[in-house]
Amino acid sequence: MGMNQNSAVDVELTKYVAEFIVAAKVEDLSAEVVELGKKSILDGFGLALSGSVAKSGELVRRHLSDLDLGEGAATVIGGGRRVAPRFAAFANGVGIHADDYDDTQLAVAKDRVYGLLTHPTAPALPAALAISELVNAAGRDFMLAYHLGVEVECKIAEAIAPRHYQTGFHATATCGTFAAAAAAAKLMGFDVATTQRALSLAGSQSAGLRENFGTMTKPFHAGKAAESGVAAAQFASYGWTAAARILEAPRGFFAAAGGGYDQGAIYGKLGAPWTFASPGISIKPHPSGSLTHPGMTEMLRLIKENGIRAEDVRHVRVGTNSNMPNALIHHRPKDELQAKFSMEFCMAILLLDGRAGLAEFTDEAVERDDVKAMIEKVDFVIDDEAEAAGYHLMTTLIDIELTDGRKISGRADFGKGSPAFPMSYDEVADKFRENAEFAGMGRARADEIVDLVRGLEDMSSLDRLTQRLITVA
Repeated sequence: MGMNQNSAVDVELTKYVAEFIVAAKVEDLSAEVVELGKKSILDGFGLALSGSVAKSGELVRRHLSDLDLGEGAATVIGGGRRVAPRFAAFANGVGIHADDYDDTQLAVAKDRVYGLLTHPTAPALPAALAISELVNAAGRDFMLAYHLGVEVECKIAEAIAPRHYQTGFHATATCGTFAAAAAAAKLMGFDVATTQRALSLAGSQSAGLRENFGTMTKPFHAGKAAESGVAAAQFASYGWTAAARILEAPRGFFAAAGGGYDQGAIYGKLGAPWTFASPGISIKPHPSGSLTHPGMTEMLRLIKENGIRAEDVRHVRVGTNSNMPNALIHHRPKDELQAKFSMEFCMAILLLDGRAGLAEFTDEAVERDDVKAMIEKVDFVIDDEAEAAGYHLMTTLIDIELTDGRKISGRADFGKGSPAFPMSYDEVADKFRENAEFAGMGRARADEIVDLVRGLEDMSSLDRLTQRLITVA
């Protein structure tokens, strides 16, 4: 597929991205894209709330205290305070990604690993929120900046050579830095040249390694991407100098981090169509790695349709393509973070408990004897049929053998929450309420936030929304 560094001589790609950001208007967003974006924005807010009560949230608040920042313009969701925009963006990015429960980008090309491009909202939303508060933006301007961040992030992730992810870069961290810079640049009203400098500063801060999956450093990546993009825009606003062609240059982002890129996946493609419209963004029904979700959706269906009881299960075979075990690396998880990247745990907890929400992804659940015993009955293997389907799918084949000799099988390419099997706004609102409740927020306030996001484009400022997000009490 045309992974060609020589593309650099053809097109001023960074300038094209900057021009798209500067020219974009709210009217460019179709009603469909606006509604899809609201679902992910509401989802992100709920995850920032639930993430605020994770151990990582406690440590982030300790870090903010150690910085002795004083009062700032931007809200730390669930953190009870406002700080400087870059640090609020960091805290909220960590919170959204803390439970690995946030939305995921779908891939277009068949050599792209489905669901492993980026988590688009975790870097884009915190940056858009922080700078919106700084400049007192209206709801429609906040919404547009968020969409621009997601769009730039997703198209960059689609364009960079697959080597980027396969050899260890975490695309949410790397491409997400550009998302945050794009959102911030739009809200700060930059011209094209200043936007290019913001993107360039973002490119030099782009970092994050997949070896840290299953630890607190994975959500740290999302927070750092949000913070770095905000800082990039702020430094650009001061007149800080940076290269003009950070994406396409021979020593730029695509070459250094990917070894090449597909110019056709990004040039002329920004907003045409918007990623939210096609191929879409998936919202997670479970707080685990997105690659587990087709299998989890199918396992739940098989359990319900066949009345499967845990005590009747003799053996489970789960077959996927060869890329999926590269991310789902914890076959005998030791804690909740490892369990999120364990196909075996996800299958076991569904068979035992019939559900898999925040309450099931705990250290206590991982340490249960019945969970450990069920995990031993699950084989997670590479399957020829799944491999042949292509990496852009998450094809998962399940074969369950019961003690009475019955064999039950199923296959899924997509999970609940994907564009092929979407969650409605009301279903996302239910997930939001569950996450808000997990953080300790009362139902009345949670309902109010659901309604505020539903009418986001009509808000003259975000004050009412941020006042309700800043604490859970």
